[in-house]
Amino acid sequence: MSAPAPSTSATATRIVIAGAGPAARALVTQLDRARFAGTITVLSNRDDTPEELLELALLPQVSVRFGQPASHIDAVNRTVATADGMEFAYDHLVIATGSAPVANPVEGASQCLSYSTIDDAARIAEAVGEVTRELGRRPLGILVGNGAAAGQAEAVLRARGVRPVRTTARPAAVVPGQSVSGLAASAVIFEDGSSMSGDLVVLAEERVARDGLAASAGLRTAANGGIVISQDFRTSVPGIWAIGDAAAFDGVRLGLLVAAASAAGACATQLLTAASAGPALQAAA
Repeated sequence: MSAPAPSTSATATRIVIAGAGPAARALVTQLDRARFAGTITVLSNRDDTPEELLELALLPQVSVRFGQPASHIDAVNRTVATADGMEFAYDHLVIATGSAPVANPVEGASQCLSYSTIDDAARIAEAVGEVTRELGRRPLGILVGNGAAAGQAEAVLRARGVRPVRTTARPAAVVPGQSVSGLAASAVIFEDGSSMSGDLVVLAEERVARDGLAASAGLRTAANGGIVISQDFRTSVPGIWAIGDAAAFDGVRLGLLVAAASAAGACATQLLTAASAGPALQAAA
């Protein structure tokens, strides 16, 4: 995807991003590539400083506030307050708070593959290739989950030559195997003691959009969760946009519809257009 056209705004447009996940990081990258002339403030709920965020923090127009998640939005005055009492004014606010699993993690889940958004497809495809080369045959996969995410995960596995055995029953634990590739999970055990074995395990469990911040500010949310957005990523409140798994388009989590980088590129284009329109039109954006 090509980068959006450079911003021509003469004023220092202020963009605040609530969230610091893949969609938020991709958006900052796209805006930087487009030589956005304003300021970008990223409000992260992470206390640590991962390398990918540190790289963004080095950009001259970007300020990353570690451990300062957005806690309140004043849509009338266009300000965002953080949990520690800081307040940031914005011309455009982008909510990218992501999603969270509905249930607690399955024991041993860190030792297997997971599918929650389209972005996971490439990672699973690469992992399947490693296991296939290691085994010298088509792998047998155990797929846990129901709904759209599980359906997409199954399609990815089949496209890569995996024979998926799918179960909607939630396991009590994932069992380590002997895979040299590091994808050690090869079986699941259920509460009743029964089990299923294969060559790899993929969890595609239900997730819910983190839309509480948006809902408290009066933004429209979907019946099954997610901040309702239009095709240009605008929410129901002027000046506020949503991207990533916190957003919902036509009732579906955005992460299941569009890759984070693609959504970020399209959203960046819209933001740059709104910024170049000037303060008179930003009030309605």
